[in-house]
Amino acid sequence: MQIKVRSFTPHSDYFCGKFDAMTTSCEVLIETEHADVAQEIAEVIIREALRVEHKFSRYRTDNIIHEINHSGGNQVILDVETQSLLHLVDTCYELSDGLFDITAGVLNKVWSFSPDAIPPSEGAINQMLEYVGWHRVNLRENTITLPEHMAIDLGGIAKEYAVDRCSEICQERWPDISVLINFGGDVAVSNPRHNASFWQVAIPSIDACIDTPRLIQLCKGGMATSGDYKRYLMHNGIRYSHILNPKTGYAVTNAPRAVTVCANNCVQAGLLSMMAALHGPNAQAFLLEQGVAHWVVD
Repeated sequence: MQIKVRSFTPHSDYFCGKFDAMTTSCEVLIETEHADVAQEIAEVIIREALRVEHKFSRYRTDNIIHEINHSGGNQVILDVETQSLLHLVDTCYELSDGLFDITAGVLNKVWSFSPDAIPPSEGAINQMLEYVGWHRVNLRENTITLPEHMAIDLGGIAKEYAVDRCSEICQERWPDISVLINFGGDVAVSNPRHNASFWQVAIPSIDACIDTPRLIQLCKGGMATSGDYKRYLMHNGIRYSHILNPKTGYAVTNAPRAVTVCANNCVQAGLLSMMAALHGPNAQAFLLEQGVAHWVVD
């Protein structure tokens, strides 16, 4: 696997490595004075990010996701990691009361968020809903049977999973070094910093008139942001979020522009931020019930 580091820069008490993976810009901040150690950590993280991307991307034809999606309703045997990840997906589905559903990707066949797009018809949505529903999937301990014509898409959890995997590796191999992993805004910190005890993580402003980003002090754990500030559809004065409700097939309306959540890990933060966005105007109330640190931009 070829390692491509876009830049590797020393700072006063840490190194910053930047690279591209999982269709986004990524960076890793490593609190150490030793360039060779920082370089090793950066390469390990990049390799892990690319490994997860290759294994779980729905756009490849040589991985387990392709095998499952083209199984024709037949049983597929799962390796240990895929088994663990899909059981995590199952847990997320249950905890979210069905709002987190990795079979909902087919809805994007009828929804478009290009500037000249219009919302799909009720008939088109209902036709796609016939192929949505994680409850229709037969997941056993080490096998999965996906009904014919259905497909799974791990895009809603793969990046967060990759971030957490990289953070776990850093905790195991370098327990005395603080590492911040940032894959396109999905963030995890392996350990507290020695000097400052925390990293300052910026939430970019969604308002072009405001140049100063909001800074969050992250000591350890995960952070994730969901929202439609980059991708949405305006039609007849209504803003349709790119976040789709798998139960109704419709895009969320009147949702916050962005929801950022801090939690024990990146997967948990991502799940909560996505669920909050799906609650639309009730996002703030939902997050207050969860008792997690959060920031909502309407």
